[in-house]
Amino acid sequence: MKAIDFFCGAGGLTRGLSLAGIDVIAGIDIDSKCGQTYAFNNTAEFWNADVASITKQDIINRYPDLTTSNESILFAGCAPCQPFSKQRRSRKDEYDRKILLQFGRIIEEFKPSWVLVENVPGISHANKDTPINEFLNILGSCKYNFVKSILNAKEYGVPQNRYRFVLIASRNCEVSLPLKTHGHGLRAFKTVRDTISKYPPIAAGHAHPTLLNHVSASLSDLNHKRMINTPPDGGDRRCWPEKLVLRCHKSYKGHTDVYGRMFWDKPAPTLTSKCISISNGRFGHPVQNRAISLREAAALQGFPDNYIFFGSLQSIARQIGNSVPVQLAKILGQHIVALDVDCSV
Repeated sequence: MKAIDFFCGAGGLTRGLSLAGIDVIAGIDIDSKCGQTYAFNNTAEFWNADVASITKQDIINRYPDLTTSNESILFAGCAPCQPFSKQRRSRKDEYDRKILLQFGRIIEEFKPSWVLVENVPGISHANKDTPINEFLNILGSCKYNFVKSILNAKEYGVPQNRYRFVLIASRNCEVSLPLKTHGHGLRAFKTVRDTISKYPPIAAGHAHPTLLNHVSASLSDLNHKRMINTPPDGGDRRCWPEKLVLRCHKSYKGHTDVYGRMFWDKPAPTLTSKCISISNGRFGHPVQNRAISLREAAALQGFPDNYIFFGSLQSIARQIGNSVPVQLAKILGQHIVALDVDCSV
């Protein structure tokens, strides 16, 4: 099976599909900042392009073997997810809402054997006249069988509590979603301790001399004091002395994960594009007085230590936080390959 990874980012989906035995020939993304990371770590070509500008003929011209091979073809697309969040929409968000339909247009033109979509859960809560329903109508008009649901990545071996919308579609085969591998009656959930306890200590604002990307964001003196006063292993700001409490928190008791530490023996919370900032979630290291490092964040997303990220601290954090967890991608890829084999027997 050959695949193209649309909206590929840093390559989490590509790496997972490759581990499942799928030949990913290209990753496409409009963001050139993730190109060096993608190209360095994957054998697939990085195609820096706007999906809205790509046609079937562009794909055929670039990869003529796709039309002559007897192998099944998978188009995987993880469109930008911000427009499906509860944040106020900008012009870019409106563009991103439509980009899913551009992916649908390409599917309608090319009609690949398989389609895989991964996105935030909010995409499935959309109203009738919204991109996801128009996208599903495209699949229906092209005679695709499809199944969709909200999956939690921790139930598939990812050390992270991460709910995602997943859709699998096929023009020729019956489809289903993979069975859970972790949880009650199955394997134990993978935890923060399982994943990052092996990494050597570093101080806030410092980088390890030999372990690439093991670097953490710096902290102000005040935030360093706050971390010191945050109990280890799941502590949060409710334990701070009054003088350290932020003004906005003195009359507001919610969102206690902000400035909190991860729990050693639980899966991590959902990593975001700001996963190395203690002020943006429970992203504090369980015991060290800093936020998790880029390397630790990458590990919690399933990237191996030899997967090297390029760019500024903020750019890399965004690349990591926006990635599809590698293990989830692998499970989805293996399931699609198995369905494809069963269908052809």
